[in-house]
Amino acid sequence: MAATTLKSQSLQTVPYVDIKKYAGKWYEIASYPQRFQKGCHGTTAEYTWSEKGYVIVENRCNKGSLSGKLSYIKGKAFVEENSGNAKLKVQFFWPFKGKYWIIDLADDYSYAVVSHPNKNYLWILSRTSKMNDETYQQIIARLKEKGFDLAKLQLTEQL
Repeated sequence: MAATTLKSQSLQTVPYVDIKKYAGKWYEIASYPQRFQKGCHGTTAEYTWSEKGYVIVENRCNKGSLSGKLSYIKGKAFVEENSGNAKLKVQFFWPFKGKYWIIDLADDYSYAVVSHPNKNYLWILSRTSKMNDETYQQIIARLKEKGFDLAKLQLTEQL
């Protein structure tokens, strides 16, 4: 299959996400570099279910180095109906919402892979700051099958 065909194939999410199990702290293992994360090290995301029916999103990183100044932003994520909780819309600045699709998830919720349907965003997340290399390579193989440009993927420095 040609690379252009892979890139254009529609992105599938996992069938179901238990939001309460998904809640908690995640460490960014690797990602496609984004302007809004420029200079970030030790990046984490924390998700908390709100009784108001949305997820509170708190992203943190240290700017410039692992010991650099803390950068913090808080937002909300709204689950898309009939998506098995695998498609969310994240909002940091009203009225803008970004698509947050969970496309790979460990049965025990030890890792997750998040993207956007256009495949221009990609985050590999783990419950721990380091990921087993075998697990990482299996995730990479699945991402390749889904048509992601792995040359753009950068490892995130963690403690």
